[in-house]
Amino acid sequence: MTQKKQKIINLITWGSMAALLIFTIYGIKTGIFTDRSQMEALVAKSGIYGPLIFVLIQIIQVVIPIIPGGISCAVGVILFGAWEGLLYNYIGIVIGSFINFYLARRYGKCFVQAFVKEETYEKYAGWLERGKKFDRFFAMAIFFPCAPDDFLCMLAGLTRMSWKKFGTIIILGKPASIAMYSLALLYTGSWLGGLIA
Repeated sequence: MTQKKQKIINLITWGSMAALLIFTIYGIKTGIFTDRSQMEALVAKSGIYGPLIFVLIQIIQVVIPIIPGGISCAVGVILFGAWEGLLYNYIGIVIGSFINFYLARRYGKCFVQAFVKEETYEKYAGWLERGKKFDRFFAMAIFFPCAPDDFLCMLAGLTRMSWKKFGTIIILGKPASIAMYSLALLYTGSWLGGLIA
């Protein structure tokens, strides 16, 4: 890669991270990331830009763990319906996963440790030396909805896993876990709401 291309990539990376950080600060101050109703209101009043805003929120919650991913997944299904909601959840989460993989690969172990508790890192760090066993473990974890996916994407960035393999696992494995997670939260919430009512 030429030095000019590397500079362009660096500029895009830093520009994107700056934009995410600015939107994150805005989201915290306005309550978007702490109040589900605020998030719903912002997306709903954004009109044709609503899906774009929602995808951006999903990217942020993957890269910067401010809000539980399940909340935004459920909001997507509530606002856009089952199929569109799942699609927008999928797009945002997949983009965020690729960003996590890239950042971990570029900035290394210290970057990953800055985002998780030491005990969480140590719990999974042993997999880093297991080569293809880690690849299989990663693929299984991505398919099921209860694994710490965002952290595992970063952890994958510390291995020799190729971009092609990572992309294949994420693109094929994410739909099932996102669907299970989103719909389970949505219908559990509806069921509990019915009981309370």
